[in-house]
Amino acid sequence: MLTAALTLAVSGCQGGEGTQTPDGRSPSAGESAPGSHILAVKIDNVAPARPQTGLEKADIVYVEQVEAGLSRILAVYSSQLPPVVGPVRSARESDLELLRQFDRPTLAFSGAQTKLLPLIEAAPVDALPPEKAPDAYFRSRDRAAPHNLYLRPERALHDPPGVNAAKYAGFGFGPPPPGGRPVTEYSVRYPAARFGFTWSAARQQWLVAMDGAPSRTPAGRQLGAATVVVQYVTVRPSRFHDRGGNTSPYTETVGSGTALVLRNGKAHEAQWERGNAESGTAFTTPDGRSMAFVSGQIWIVYAPR
Repeated sequence: MLTAALTLAVSGCQGGEGTQTPDGRSPSAGESAPGSHILAVKIDNVAPARPQTGLEKADIVYVEQVEAGLSRILAVYSSQLPPVVGPVRSARESDLELLRQFDRPTLAFSGAQTKLLPLIEAAPVDALPPEKAPDAYFRSRDRAAPHNLYLRPERALHDPPGVNAAKYAGFGFGPPPPGGRPVTEYSVRYPAARFGFTWSAARQQWLVAMDGAPSRTPAGRQLGAATVVVQYVTVRPSRFHDRGGNTSPYTETVGSGTALVLRNGKAHEAQWERGNAESGTAFTTPDGRSMAFVSGQIWIVYAPR
């Protein structure tokens, strides 16, 4: 059962810093480690899947729109691993472009539609569905399928955690830029999903709500992000459909555009640019300076332009 699995303990370890990855890639923040140190998990995000498990331990939480206007989460882990993550759900084509910046990370997902599987196999990720690692997954008796598939991360990675995935992707941490406007609440809406972020001075975090309700861990603590990035992107129809015939959206993460960075109780206008799929995303202030984030978990919400 899930409650029993949550009694497991897995501790993360911190790795050293370097100037290049083994293949010559040079992340702007200087973190260095093979991509196998990084684990990305596709996580369910409809009401029967909540509360999600292990989300609070992710370095980066990506939010994207999926079929029927709903949302799904791609959580990226490296600096620490929770004992259990989930519920795990299916991958999307957009995930493959997004994850290329991490140099062949492990992608844990429940499955994918038949036509997408060859693209996943050809992509530079270590694809890890349940059939490839049955010992890493289990079904909880606490929920009904398909919202009850969970991953034990320590059985999914070839190597232990070593770096912060956000630093590996090139994100910088430091003091805020001048200016910004005071903001206590901000929300992002999809056609059938809504995310809210409320500033907590006591916790120095943006408390997360989904569809109007506080997002909590299984222990009851509300999820909180040190930095929230609302990144305005092109979301277009893909060539794939779900079982109900709904077109799968494709979120374009290569290109450029505007963003809003929430940190320290303020909202800062920003620009984003990602030249190619192998590079990370650079966020800059309107005057061209690098946008620094607060040390801690980052939520990146992909919002349609």
